[in-house]
Amino acid sequence: MVIGLMGSGKTTAGVLIAEALGLEFSDSDPFLKARYGGTAAQIAAREGAAALHLYEAEHVLLELAGPPKVIAAAASTVEDPEVRAAMRAAFVVWVDAPDKVLAERMRSSDHRPDFDPAAMRARRERYFREVADTVCDVGELTPEQVRDEVVREMGLPAGDRD
Repeated sequence: MVIGLMGSGKTTAGVLIAEALGLEFSDSDPFLKARYGGTAAQIAAREGAAALHLYEAEHVLLELAGPPKVIAAAASTVEDPEVRAAMRAAFVVWVDAPDKVLAERMRSSDHRPDFDPAAMRARRERYFREVADTVCDVGELTPEQVRDEVVREMGLPAGDRD
């Protein structure tokens, strides 16, 4: 499972990790579009943040209950005690970067134009720390280096990757 704030590269790292492990990849964004007909921003605008966070938690709980896969979890999910408890059964990678790096990455995104990494970190950092098995600084590491670090941390052979 890959967790982190918006802009941390959960999807990019998650896809690479899934490929390295030979597992399916699941991301909250396609889940939300398929099941609830919109992006996170659209759902939040239409139904409110509380509904969005329930849907994001549903994504993680459904995927954790299924066959093994790499899951990119929306940052809000760590606030839910049920989700945090379910995450204990998974290997959890926290992709993180300094707030300035995350803010810069989100400048070109329409996910949430009012994204404030410092405020989100203040709400969620303790939960990220609680569930993370390893932390990767994506301000310093490339997605490929994150993948390699995760494989190493899991105690798996490096395999043949570029």
